[in-house]
Amino acid sequence: MKTIGRFILGVLLMASCCSWGFFVHYRINHIAVFILPKALKGFYESNIQYITEHAVSADKRRYVDSAEAPRHFLNADHFGKNPFRAIPHNYYDAAIKYTADTLNKYGTLPWTIENNYYRLVKAFKQHDTLAILAISANLGHYIADAHVPLHLTENYNGQLSNQTGIHALWENRLPELFFNRYRLYVGQARYVENPLNEDFKICKSSFICVDSVLKFEQLINKSFKPQDKYEMLAHGKKKIKDYSNAYASAYNKLLNRMVERRMRSAILSIGSYWYSAWVDAGQPDLNKLIKKPLNKPERRMLYKEQLKFISQKG
Repeated sequence: MKTIGRFILGVLLMASCCSWGFFVHYRINHIAVFILPKALKGFYESNIQYITEHAVSADKRRYVDSAEAPRHFLNADHFGKNPFRAIPHNYYDAAIKYTADTLNKYGTLPWTIENNYYRLVKAFKQHDTLAILAISANLGHYIADAHVPLHLTENYNGQLSNQTGIHALWENRLPELFFNRYRLYVGQARYVENPLNEDFKICKSSFICVDSVLKFEQLINKSFKPQDKYEMLAHGKKKIKDYSNAYASAYNKLLNRMVERRMRSAILSIGSYWYSAWVDAGQPDLNKLIKKPLNKPERRMLYKEQLKFISQKG
């Protein structure tokens, strides 16, 4: 069994040569643990390696489960100019209005979050440790996806507006460059009164950002010469063509910390959904589910992570 310290190092090395999207999901789930109330925090801290390691398990399932992909997005603009007035919140009402095939084609993200939320409530009630951890990790992933504007549009990678590649620019390149500047302290988790309504609220807030995400990149593109837009960058042992630091910096400046704000909102939402599921399950005593205490190296690493996180409150 790896220690948390070794795992964190492994994640960073993997992120540097593969997918920064993995790194972002890992960090969001990781930080969400620290905003939980005391009754939950002990359990989640003791299992923080699992929670973070499985932050991208939902993405991995896409390769083996054809039904997985629609769970990560909602092409809201397919449903009209005011999609969140048109789409019924209840899945069965939406399926009657549009057909289940249509929903599967254009995404089921808000209902996927709702489904995983109630699965987590059930797992808490049953004191099923593995289910709690697995569903918590999945729920965190889907909630994080719902905070990405490009997961809410048919033009998800700029392919409809001659901006192909913008998804990786917004979701991966900007966090790669500016993550250390983000202030991710978000306070304490809160109780979510109506998870389904909250799902749609999150999706709507991301959808509102879509125009800015696309239009700002178009403006930046006009001000850069083609040879200055990209550069060869080292990713592990390989060099790949990616958006240049100058281009990404100009885009980030125009977005006015949008990526940071969406990450902050995702962290608060994830912790709040975990907390709310526990409350709705009757607040079971999770101390009984902690089978193995953290060893000294794990405690030291966790303590350092907490200090780094709390210092952002400054």
